[in-house]
Amino acid sequence: MNIELLFMPGGTELIVILFVVLLLFGGKKIPELMRGLGKGIREFNNAKATVEDEIKRGIKESEAEEMEKIAEKAKSAKE
Repeated sequence: MNIELLFMPGGTELIVILFVVLLLFGGKKIPELMRGLGKGIREFNNAKATVEDEIKRGIKESEAEEMEKIAEKAKSAKE
């Protein structure tokens, strides 16, 4: 049996969760809560993109250094 299926909420569970959230936070706080959640997700995605860019840049730099070393070896071998 797939363990992930045990923890995935169905339609009824989602309705109950939404009802509990509505009761806990009230109708006026939910938009504020969602704005904060959206802002957090946006910041996370920006940080993730920054890290990915740094990793790609590092890979390109190391590949360029390797190519330079290979070119230098080939040049010294010709001489």
